[in-house]
Amino acid sequence: MTGALAPIKPLTALDRCDRCGAQAYIRATLPVGGELLFCAHHGRQHVTALRDKGAEIQDESARLSESPSTAPDDER
Repeated sequence: MTGALAPIKPLTALDRCDRCGAQAYIRATLPVGGELLFCAHHGRQHVTALRDKGAEIQDESARLSESPSTAPDDER
């Protein structure tokens, strides 16, 4: 084992919030293994506590403010 971090996989429309089932924009990778997915709303509620517990946070919620003309081709 090299200790290198695994590449971060972008969240897609198939990734769903563990709380409500909406599209996930935030991934919390837990230090003990596993991950939690959240919509932007539930992510804002839980991300600070998860980060304090050592979770690595991948936040793609800025994509919500992108216009269709600025989104990457694979998201149109």
